Amino acid sequence: MAARTKTKVSPKYKTKYRVKNWPTYDLALRNRGDITIWFDKESIYAWNAPATGRPGGQRKYSDLAIVTALTLRTVFHLPLRQTEGFVASLIGLMDLDLQTPDHTTLSRRHRSVEVPHLPKSHEGPLHLVIDSTGLKIFGDGEWHSHKHKTSSRRRSWRKLHLAIDGDGYIIASAITDSTVTDASVGISILEQIEGTIARFTADGAYDSRPMYVALAKAGAPDIRIVIPPKKTAIVDSRGKGLWCQRNRAIERIGKVGRRQWRKESGAHQQARAENGMYRYKRIIGDRLRAKHRSSQKTEALIAVNVINRMTTIGMPESAKIVA
Repeated sequence: MAARTKTKVSPKYKTKYRVKNWPTYDLALRNRGDITIWFDKESIYAWNAPATGRPGGQRKYSDLAIVTALTLRTVFHLPLRQTEGFVASLIGLMDLDLQTPDHTTLSRRHRSVEVPHLPKSHEGPLHLVIDSTGLKIFGDGEWHSHKHKTSSRRRSWRKLHLAIDGDGYIIASAITDSTVTDASVGISILEQIEGTIARFTADGAYDSRPMYVALAKAGAPDIRIVIPPKKTAIVDSRGKGLWCQRNRAIERIGKVGRRQWRKESGAHQQARAENGMYRYKRIIGDRLRAKHRSSQKTEALIAVNVINRMTTIGMPESAKIVA
């Protein structure tokens, strides 16, 4: 029997929660497994790519057809050849006069297809939480490297950065190399977000002056920033604007300690991003199947859309259990 992993949180401080809307959430979980699939008239008309009028070979399939096939591949964890067969069987069952993109076309178009982000309207300012996690890239594997005495450098990682709102909806994402700093990517992610940010929560990796400057441009005038300062941080007497919030956090931590500051500031909201990354890896997986960098970005965008569709079906409403 495998050894049980010990939690890092002391039982004295571990908070227990109860799901208030369990019947509704239980129905949503079952609806996620519903495989009822249909093609509406607009999708059928837009399946084939329109003529561009330019000389040379014309594209046969539209971006809609490619994204549809790649989305089914992501949901059902299929290789490209099985994806081709799966889409062909669906078209055959519905008796549609459509052709199926072959696996070579899917592989080639995977690099350049445009994936539309699922829009979501927000009422009022955003409560944004941001974090990153690692995704493996398919390589030779540990066993192959050990047997043939080869280097395992091909087995590397990519970073998946997610920006999540208060409802658990992923409103922005990015795929980068593992060596890229979180703060630099966080600044570029802010440029993708439409709307006013009222509260921004992140971990200590985003504790940098350029991050505060970017938040001053993208956030509301009274934006609340909750970023744990580094343990070696000191008060900057020259701090202006939002940088003063960092100074106040350092002073407060010096008085009451980091644990009490996290409780007072609401830094525990960072768990929303961690929950989002857990859902991504649990539903989609912890690996990127594509080998080309552009295809990996497309794969991540499609996976984010899949997660968001499941989020719109239903999410749990948790309440703290008071002892």
